[in-house]
Amino acid sequence: MSPDEALVRIRRYDSRLKAFVRVFDPALGEGSGPVFAIKDLFDVAGVPTGGGARVPLAESPAAHAVVVQRLLDAGWRAVGKTQTVELAYGGWGTNRAVGAPWNPWDAKTHRAPGGSSSGSAVAVAAGLVDAALGSDTGGSVRIPAATCGVVGLKPGRGLVSLTGVHPLAPSLDTVGALARDVATAARMLALVSGPDGADAVRPPFDAEAALSAEAEGRRVAAIPLEHLGEVDADVGRLYLAALDKLRKAGVTVQMVRPPKVMDESFATNGLLMAAEGWRIHHARIEAHRDVMDPWIVKRFEVGRDVSDDRLAQAHAQRAEDQKLFHAWLATYDGLATPTCPIPGPPMDQVDETTSPLSRLTRAANYLDLPGISVPCGLTREAMPVGLQIVGRPRDEAMVVTLGAAFEAVSGWNGRGPEISGFE
Repeated sequence: MSPDEALVRIRRYDSRLKAFVRVFDPALGEGSGPVFAIKDLFDVAGVPTGGGARVPLAESPAAHAVVVQRLLDAGWRAVGKTQTVELAYGGWGTNRAVGAPWNPWDAKTHRAPGGSSSGSAVAVAAGLVDAALGSDTGGSVRIPAATCGVVGLKPGRGLVSLTGVHPLAPSLDTVGALARDVATAARMLALVSGPDGADAVRPPFDAEAALSAEAEGRRVAAIPLEHLGEVDADVGRLYLAALDKLRKAGVTVQMVRPPKVMDESFATNGLLMAAEGWRIHHARIEAHRDVMDPWIVKRFEVGRDVSDDRLAQAHAQRAEDQKLFHAWLATYDGLATPTCPIPGPPMDQVDETTSPLSRLTRAANYLDLPGISVPCGLTREAMPVGLQIVGRPRDEAMVVTLGAAFEAVSGWNGRGPEISGFE
């Protein structure tokens, strides 16, 4: 789409969708590339970085985040900054500080869009942009992708620059792409990837090679429903149907139970987020807690009581867990699960004391593995469900290859919600 087309749609629908916190009119950049949105955790020069908070993380950044600059240099056009859970710390997509966007699949009931890259997923799903930048510390790209019915692609660490992206947990944070289809997400990842002289040390990602590779003959491990814990009946049904479609694409799917490290990683990943997040944001929380979402404050305060020794132990355990799991996964080309065990619920049913949407996504961050969420159907209430494919270390290419192969046989074909109810 053109920037003008995007801006028309934003003006028409976003007063209710509330995907954007700031719109750029005219759009940033020059060229005729795709139109994208930027999660409000990424710096844009001269524009406040709100971070989903009432007090901005940065009032007037001096430069664009590296990933933003790379997209603009490639001729992509930016039309605005999108909503995020406050300080990116939450999977539901709620935000009591500045408001939360609507999941565009239900114009009558305010449903959870998933978080923390909530606005980015809503903007893509509603057809307001071609793609959007998000960040992922425990599932924050893949979760909203699944609940909003779009593609969410998270790389492993060291591929994409984090410079100009405000951190939640530096040892877990990654930058990812959201789009209506795998090809657009992969091409976005390719443009933002590559060395930056700081945390990004790996060569650029080759999207075209990954998209043109054959998936036939590849082996994917898949977790049986009985070993996935509590899963919504529709999610389970669509997951098993998705595995059958993968098989029809020529992929060998083997039902296996992975090492227990995968289940155990949920709690340790949570400890790392809280402990590292508190060390980064404690001064802000102490100064501004009165205008912050109290649930966000409580999550960070869990990290206050994590000693430096306990944090070091968690990092050491993580290294051991990665070694064990990587060795197990080496015999497969990927691991399939539902992205989220439940679809996005009505906002008035959200329980902030639990994190079910991230139960199957956190492992990829903890184990430093690439992952993708691809839409795999709608529940009986017409809410989207995602299939997650997690890859071997640094094997973003296979994740994209398998995701594209599934997309080709999924029957989804880039469908989107009927959003006339948001006018």
